[in-house]
Amino acid sequence: MQLKKFPDTITIILVISLFFIALTWIIPAGEFDKAVVDGREVIVADSYKQVDPAPQGLAAFLTAPIKGFNAASFVIAFVFLVGGAFSVLTYTGAINAGLYRIITFGKKYPRYKIIILGGITALFSLAGATFGMSEEVLVFILITIPLAKAMGYDALLGTAIPVLGTGVGFAGAITNPFTIGIAQSIAQIPIFSGIEYRLIVWVILTLIACLAVVRYARRLDKNVKNSLLHDLEIKEETYEAGDFPELNTKRKLILLTFFLALALLIVGVVYFEWYINEIAGLFIGLAILSAVIFKIPINKAISVFIDGAKEMMTAALVIGLAKGLLVIAQDGKIIDTILNEVALVAGNMPKFISAELMFIFQCCLNFFIPSGSGQAALTMPIIAPLSDLIGVSRQVAVLAFQMGDGLTNMIVPTSGVTMGALSIAKIPYNKWLKWIAPVFVILFIVAMLLMLPPLLWFSW
Repeated sequence: MQLKKFPDTITIILVISLFFIALTWIIPAGEFDKAVVDGREVIVADSYKQVDPAPQGLAAFLTAPIKGFNAASFVIAFVFLVGGAFSVLTYTGAINAGLYRIITFGKKYPRYKIIILGGITALFSLAGATFGMSEEVLVFILITIPLAKAMGYDALLGTAIPVLGTGVGFAGAITNPFTIGIAQSIAQIPIFSGIEYRLIVWVILTLIACLAVVRYARRLDKNVKNSLLHDLEIKEETYEAGDFPELNTKRKLILLTFFLALALLIVGVVYFEWYINEIAGLFIGLAILSAVIFKIPINKAISVFIDGAKEMMTAALVIGLAKGLLVIAQDGKIIDTILNEVALVAGNMPKFISAELMFIFQCCLNFFIPSGSGQAALTMPIIAPLSDLIGVSRQVAVLAFQMGDGLTNMIVPTSGVTMGALSIAKIPYNKWLKWIAPVFVILFIVAMLLMLPPLLWFSW
């Protein structure tokens, strides 16, 4: 018996929209008072009150997409522009020529293929843990997928490297300003304090991620039919030596420009607080320089740019629709109620159970708010004082937040970045879920265990 085709990503998000709307009819509406602290809006502890119900209906279902597009407009524009820029870069053949050098090295020294994959995954994890790489994944996935395919693997592996890598990086955040920085400042503990134990957490979670990537790569090395994408109607591309252009002087210069742009991106994000505007401008500049070096006629360069932007249409739709889910929950005024109820339950439990409940709660809340900074601003004003009452260190409360946020971002269908990445890779959500779910379960269990040492063996 042939199974029916699994719903595509947009269908899944629309179904979740109906689920969110149903919740606004079931969960009482409530609100915390808000205050502005250091330019951020945070909630005021012990200020929860029920308000008039705000159940959402057909109008919310129909208007959530446009509201989501409005809320995610920066990210959507970023996806279009970077997609166009990479199309120009790809047209020069520089990326493929560089990939061929890596493939040749991998074939000559097969044992290093695994080291390359694990090393790149660890680099993405470090980027997530230090300067908070997130939306930038949508840039790098345009590189890791061709790299994985050229090495004889599939798009799923190419997607897992940056998505899983940055996910565990966020979970084991060391100096991530968007999660640790905001959470610790709201919790009123020294910024980036407790870095010694967080470093241990990061190493353990990153090692698991690298092993997961390597294990799947070894499965594909044994038999390409082990690919979870093998049964798709659109088969994975295969690459032969003749598919790769010559790495001539022009392409070498373009690759050098590309790597300089990546270095500039890291410096800009870490030291100059670059975000979407600056990063998009950087890649537009890279596209222009690539076109000039390769002597692409301006009309042709614009045409190639437009074609690349068109390829990002599905990803842009997914990001906007995913953001619309948060709009429904906010308009229905159910998020504060959920937060208040969990705080009441956790406050009546022993501290060991309460600490684990904090972590589980952050994982669940991320389904509604897949934004590290947003989740920190919403939860820490409540969770931090709650941790004092139950005898749990505020550092532990921050740890629960960072791991709950980071781990679930790579699996929840409400994450615009993850779903956008899957759309770019043309990977059905069920295929991704089949691969990532066992990895997530392992990471989840390990994260719960990592919550215990600060409670059992040392004061943090």
